[in-house]
Amino acid sequence: MPVPQLTYEDKLDYTPTARSVSLARRRAARLVAEWGWADAAGDVALIVSELATNALLHGSLRGRLFRVRLVLSATMVRIEVSDPRGERVPKARACAGSTSGYGLVLVGGLADRWGTEPRTVGKTVWAELELRVRAATRPCAPGRSGG
Repeated sequence: MPVPQLTYEDKLDYTPTARSVSLARRRAARLVAEWGWADAAGDVALIVSELATNALLHGSLRGRLFRVRLVLSATMVRIEVSDPRGERVPKARACAGSTSGYGLVLVGGLADRWGTEPRTVGKTVWAELELRVRAATRPCAPGRSGG
């Protein structure tokens, strides 16, 4: 299977604070829109927000940063959030009546694929969205009058 050509990449480390989640979400939405996929920016932002929140709540260690990496190819965008807690691998779960635990359910609903990868120190949780041109957002070609 051919490897898709890398078009754009961005990665940034964040301190494990609530403010970092909103900064990462806004940065991801802005970058994806600047890279030409404004219609996917909202989904990417939500996925970044959920994965970064999980890194903050379940993967952070004092004095250690978490990383958000975006990779855009011609056909997909991959979102990766890495944290230092490799022993805490996320699982999609949400109990009826629970007020939390729905983040990965949202990620699974938006992404075409998601999973985890171990690192030498920590883990990476990733999600991939296939990029599709939506008919409603494509510019219309100028009409031609037959004559």
